[in-house]
Amino acid sequence: MKVLLLNGSPHKNGTTFAALSEVAATLEAQGIEAEIFHVGNGPIHGCIGCGRCKDAGKCVYQDDIVNVIIEKAKEADGFIFGAPVHYAGPAGIMHTVLDRVFYAGSYAFAYKPGAAVVCCRRGGATASFDSLNKYFTIANMPVVPSQYWNMVHGANAEDAKKDAEGMQTMRTLARNMAWMLRCFQAGRDAGIALPEKEPAQRTNFIR
Repeated sequence: MKVLLLNGSPHKNGTTFAALSEVAATLEAQGIEAEIFHVGNGPIHGCIGCGRCKDAGKCVYQDDIVNVIIEKAKEADGFIFGAPVHYAGPAGIMHTVLDRVFYAGSYAFAYKPGAAVVCCRRGGATASFDSLNKYFTIANMPVVPSQYWNMVHGANAEDAKKDAEGMQTMRTLARNMAWMLRCFQAGRDAGIALPEKEPAQRTNFIR
């Protein structure tokens, strides 16, 4: 089993990496493969709502990392999305990436457990945490819990490692993810099918 951890910080080895590394190390200790993938700080296209991904199963833009993430998601069993807090919300690059990843490739995430992790110096963590969790709940993804909201505080990676409660929350999250993955595998082994999916009904408020 494998968990894909997305580091949505422009700083590859910053506070978000410190938090995700704690999760990854605990997952590995639980016998779960963990890969931290850095979204980088290069240009990322915003979604233009063209809808061409519905037929292709991938985003029409081929010159950034979005389709790479979708391909990785197909092979992963669980996900952790990590991002720093910028202006009381997740770093803009993370939102831009996830908007396109889920619009074009939500099929690769459905019925696989996920969790969000946020890092900040001081404030905005809970709002950012809520924002990232919305990707899971629109894509049929079970959300993995922990002992507290998944946040780590610190101005840099070294400070983040000193947040004893935050780091313990990361370890608890990892153990809960490992437990949930094993439960899902036991269900598959027992022949339990995925929930029946109805044809999508899309409405709006002006009809």
